[in-house]
Amino acid sequence: MRHYTLNYRFNEELRTHVFEFKQPELPVHEAALHLLQLHFGDAENGLILPPADATPEEILEQAQVVGITQIEVV
Repeated sequence: MRHYTLNYRFNEELRTHVFEFKQPELPVHEAALHLLQLHFGDAENGLILPPADATPEEILEQAQVVGITQIEVV
């Protein structure tokens, strides 16, 4: 298992979160998806999460719309 530290802004506030995955690398759009699930996964409105067939650009755009920006995978 690899640990991935994500540095990002959530509503302009600097945040850090560590995820653990088996995959050898974590692209920024996948990191954005995990952050969306972290912050909005329990939301009653399922429209916050992008559709399953969303492109990497659409995932990053959706993250930005809800305040998740400047994602850096360490």
